[in-house]
Amino acid sequence: MKQAFVILFIMGIISQTTKAEDLLQWSSLSPIPDAEGFAGPFAGTLDDENLLIVAGGANFPGQRPWEGGKKVWYDTIYALRKNAKNWEVVGKLPRPLGYGVSISVDGGLICIGGSDANQHHAEVFWLTSTKQSIKITALPSLPAPCANMCGARLGRTIYVAGGIEKPDAVDALNVTRALNLDHIEAGWQTLEPWPGPGRMLAASGAREGSFFVVGGAGLRAGADGKAERIWLRDAYRHTPGKGWKQIADPPQITVAAPSPMPALDPASLLLIGGDDGAQIATAPRDHRGFPRTIFAYHTLTDIWRPVGEIPLGLVTTATVEWDGRLVIPGGEKMPGTRSTEVWAARLKK
Repeated sequence: MKQAFVILFIMGIISQTTKAEDLLQWSSLSPIPDAEGFAGPFAGTLDDENLLIVAGGANFPGQRPWEGGKKVWYDTIYALRKNAKNWEVVGKLPRPLGYGVSISVDGGLICIGGSDANQHHAEVFWLTSTKQSIKITALPSLPAPCANMCGARLGRTIYVAGGIEKPDAVDALNVTRALNLDHIEAGWQTLEPWPGPGRMLAASGAREGSFFVVGGAGLRAGADGKAERIWLRDAYRHTPGKGWKQIADPPQITVAAPSPMPALDPASLLLIGGDDGAQIATAPRDHRGFPRTIFAYHTLTDIWRPVGEIPLGLVTTATVEWDGRLVIPGGEKMPGTRSTEVWAARLKK
């Protein structure tokens, strides 16, 4: 009875919210030291969270894609130390790589799958910091190559969901895989599919004992045989031992929102912008940027509400909890155009 009263009370408060409450206070950190910036980087923390890491990713140096520019992948690992003003280069990934999943764990950063200029990869590795360099340790590979998936950590288990197995795929995966960090030798376990279409570039998060998958884009073959996007506005919750359940749709279509979805409080996750598809027919030169509204999803009441805006809409990038802040490092600010800006937020007091 007491729990039911608490839930009804929270629902009453949320239902009275008609506009964004602007719960976050944003500030900028030192920009990533690259002329273009990167989409699809791995990002997280190392050295007991002393280092903020941004590694790999891709951009279009020189010319934009509609001008004939070629996409280039990178292997550089950048680090920003607490209280430092500038980033430094601290190592290299095993190869140029981006568009995978990165999960911070005690002692390091786990990088999962991703792509390069030629193919998608199944490899998984763990970055840790030594006094002299960055150490790279191989972990069990995914059962198949995958990029553009989402992922999050629930307790001691890492989940990854969706994505595509190869660059020219015309369908997106409806598959979730889990790696128990206490039993790494068992490798990745495949879960039952969620009750909805396959997808790539979804957002995901973990809260209240469950793993969540939100939005993203499905794929289908167009008249020319090439992949076309299907813009999705649905969401699902997986609870170990109970399986999947569809939850309330987010307030808008969201593709490639920064992920994992960070926590606002013990029962809420934040969906930060994402591409809503509203400018799909807009010429790249006329693009007005991606949506900036931030929505909070309350896992107990199954309700979404606006809680502010990020200063710059960024997609195809990661989120990192570092130094008591939520950090969004770079990403794509318009189609084919990256950003070097790094934004950090604290809860307003």
